Amino acid sequence: MNHEFEDDLNDDLLPHYDFANMAGGVKGKYVDYLSETLRERYRSGTNIVLLDPDVADAFPTAESVNEALRMLLTIAQRQKKAVSVE
Repeated sequence: MNHEFEDDLNDDLLPHYDFANMAGGVKGKYVDYLSETLRERYRSGTNIVLLDPDVADAFPTAESVNEALRMLLTIAQRQKKAVSVE
């Protein structure tokens, strides 16, 4: 192993920092700004969808969302065929 890299792993300064007791920091200070900024960027040409919290609880993974939407598409296509046959 490279000695320079090894020294980085054995950095003895990090344990001296106690971020829990540092004053002035605000957790999530910029989250609203970043969220809106990212939403605008994603809306312009990507297929990323932001789920509301209640929907995200029901569908916690991308796979579960895709599976549910595919089932909904299948049902909608069947309904459309049934209406056009009548």
